[in-house]
Amino acid sequence: MAEPTGNGANRTEAQPQLNALAQYIKDFSFENPNAPRSLQPQEKAPNISIQVNVNARQLADTDYEVSLVLEGQAGEGQNVLFKFELNYAGVFRIRNVPQQSLALVVMIECPRLMFPFSRQIIADAVRGGGFPPLYIDPIDFAALYQQRAAQGQAAPSPAVAAT
Repeated sequence: MAEPTGNGANRTEAQPQLNALAQYIKDFSFENPNAPRSLQPQEKAPNISIQVNVNARQLADTDYEVSLVLEGQAGEGQNVLFKFELNYAGVFRIRNVPQQSLALVVMIECPRLMFPFSRQIIADAVRGGGFPPLYIDPIDFAALYQQRAAQGQAAPSPAVAAT
């Protein structure tokens, strides 16, 4: 017999669940190679480049480790002000999600939940390096996933990494 829900409708199947079990820094690097010269006022704003990658692997039937890798630098060539690389990961438990939607949850929703934390880690490190904090603009993980799928890089199964 189906269980009634609070609104009087019958509940015939379990609701999808996404739980963050843990979030952590797997690897982090910040370089300020030209300090203290790089801390002097600059004539113009530096060119800032940022690369984003999402990787995932299945740990158990319902558990996935998702890694959000953010790499970036300010400046170019010998005028690099700073560089960073952050591999921020989380373990997520996903239940009652249809198989055809599982990759979307793992590769879009999980990194979306992790992004504010990784953004703050980078902002704090850049500020600690003597520069104004770098607040990375929000990332559209759905567009990133679609772009990678179009390039043939996104895996149909979240158990295989997409870079």
